[in-house]
Amino acid sequence: MHRWVTRAVTGLLVVFGLLSVLVAWEWKGDISLETLKARWAGPPSRFVDVDGMSVHYRDEGKGPAIVLLHGTGASLHTWDSWAAALSPSHRVVRLDLPAFGLTGPRPDGDYRLDTYVEFLERFAAKLGLGSFALAGNSFGGALAWRFAVAHPSEVTRLVLIDAGGYPRKTKRLLVFRLGQLPIVAPLMAHLDPRLLVERTTRQAYGDPTRVTPEQIERGYELVLRPGNREAFGAVTSVPFEDRTALLRTLRVPTLVMWGDKDALIPVSDAQRFAADVPGARVRIYETLGHIPMEEDGARTAGDVREFLEGP
Repeated sequence: MHRWVTRAVTGLLVVFGLLSVLVAWEWKGDISLETLKARWAGPPSRFVDVDGMSVHYRDEGKGPAIVLLHGTGASLHTWDSWAAALSPSHRVVRLDLPAFGLTGPRPDGDYRLDTYVEFLERFAAKLGLGSFALAGNSFGGALAWRFAVAHPSEVTRLVLIDAGGYPRKTKRLLVFRLGQLPIVAPLMAHLDPRLLVERTTRQAYGDPTRVTPEQIERGYELVLRPGNREAFGAVTSVPFEDRTALLRTLRVPTLVMWGDKDALIPVSDAQRFAADVPGARVRIYETLGHIPMEEDGARTAGDVREFLEGP
């Protein structure tokens, strides 16, 4: 009984502390989609209708296709370096996934990973991609390998970058914990997210000094797209399902890339993917964090190009 009371009091104190932080923030309205498009959807951005959404994507270069999937709270801009490096020899397709960037929320509010897999299949069909290489970071990595499991004939190569999928043993970032609290999540849809965006972006880098003011400003403004703050709470509240047993069924050449300073998903998960995915190769990047393809685009893009063009 005493232990139960202690836990209850501790829980209330945590909630009170989080609410105190929220109260210190300012109420903040959305930024219109037209304004955001003018700032962040310049050439070569395009839009295509899928599942009742106008999906923001970029399709650059010619050659074998590779599709790039960003992580939670990010956008297709996280792949700028890779797109520049790979487009001379590959068709590089990247998109803002539902709930994020300029694509925004799903009309039906369904953010289960299976639904994302079905969405990606329809998106690829709309663009006539046929078979393609698939790379994903964090949440996008979980989506990538789940898609490869569901549609093995469509994925020619698989790249998992600090990918999700295994049960979490580390403490989640503050922004994810806030999004899961029933009392706090509705408030987050109206409060100014600048402090959270800046803090989360810097925590995602192995070296926070590499984060630029433009990256923070872009992330901040895209969070303020109408509907994105509500959708973020819905995405982070989807119950976790451990489907990693399916990894053993993959028969696609796979490269696992990981920053050894990842504060969100432990680098030990790289070896778990290597053990579970038959024939997978692993590259660990010293000093890099959770989004190594953004933090050091040149080094990581060179490695992925070698993987894509190798035997």
